[in-house]
Amino acid sequence: MSDINVLTSQDVYEIIFRIFDVIKENEKYLTDLDAAIGDADHGINMTRGFKLATERLKELNPSSDVGTIFNTVGMALLETVGGAAGPLYGMWFMNMAQVVMGKSELDKKTIAEILEAGLKGVQDIGGGTQPGEKTMVDAIYPALEELKKAAEDESVSLLEALRRAAEAAEKGMKATIPMIAKRGRASYLGERSRGHQDPGATSSYLIIKTFYDYLKEKTGQS
Repeated sequence: MSDINVLTSQDVYEIIFRIFDVIKENEKYLTDLDAAIGDADHGINMTRGFKLATERLKELNPSSDVGTIFNTVGMALLETVGGAAGPLYGMWFMNMAQVVMGKSELDKKTIAEILEAGLKGVQDIGGGTQPGEKTMVDAIYPALEELKKAAEDESVSLLEALRRAAEAAEKGMKATIPMIAKRGRASYLGERSRGHQDPGATSSYLIIKTFYDYLKEKTGQS
């Protein structure tokens, strides 16, 4: 199958259901990561949040605009994901929604724009969180940098842009292992937070990677 240059509303709708499946499959893994440096509930809470998001989406037309889809997800996460994560993940999706209200297609430039808006929401809620502080920002920020570069290069396909973003998010996630946490519950551990992968960076990576995996499958790439 040839390159696809946009994700449609229907694609995004289906991707959210995929994300729920991926988070559910990784629920224990995320919770175990959180047990080491947090409240031991990240996987459970994220599964609960995306479960409600998919239930709400079932009430929507799958071809609703992308902004409405993201806003529906953000509201569900805000309502059900416990602790600090609820507002962070809720704002991530709700800020992305603002950029694409009324839009039914996302090209790579628009995907870079929504991720930038989403990252800003996460950073604002987190009190100005920067990369290197052992948070979800460590996965989202490098993914955004790759998307911005790809958006400027006409020779880079949407699939390749998403592949680079997912790869950068994975590197960012793994880079949290030696870091000392500067934010949230993990920051209370100080030096003892070193040596553990951040659960928020991990779930953020899984979300970004699902966009890539979905398109890879749709384009028939192995």
